[in-house]
Parts: sequence; structure tokens; C-alpha cells
Amino acid sequence: MIFKIIIVAMLFIVVGSLASAMFHLVKGEGQASEKVLKSLTWRIGLSVLIFILLLVGQSMGLIAPHSLT
Repeated sequence: MIFKIIIVAMLFIVVGSLASAMFHLVKGEGQASEKVLKSLTWRIGLSVLIFILLLVGQSMGLIAPHSLT
């Protein structure tokens, strides 16, 4: 259960990073492109980490796929 909470929390952090990048892009003052790049870099890194954690979680049996029926 704690594994799923960690994944969901990381997803919220990814969305927050994306919102931060959008804010800096719209605001557009001074070093906005540098801040946008930093925010999007964090988003990509966290997304890759989430993907790896999902693969590890499935291989260790912490999460399991559900059937369609």
C-alpha cells in the first residue's frame, strides 16, 4: 500500500513541476527559459523514475495487473 502512495505522490509532484514550467513560460521574465528547462528536466526525470519503480514493483509483486472482467 505504501508503494502505491509513493507512486501517486510522485505523480502529483510531476504535475506540480509541469504547472511550474507553465507558470514560468507564461510569466516570461528574465531567465524564464532557464526555469522552464529546469522544471521540465525534473518532470522527465521523475517520470522515468516512476516508470522504473512501476517495473520494479511489478517484478517484486508489490503491484499486480487486474483482469478486464
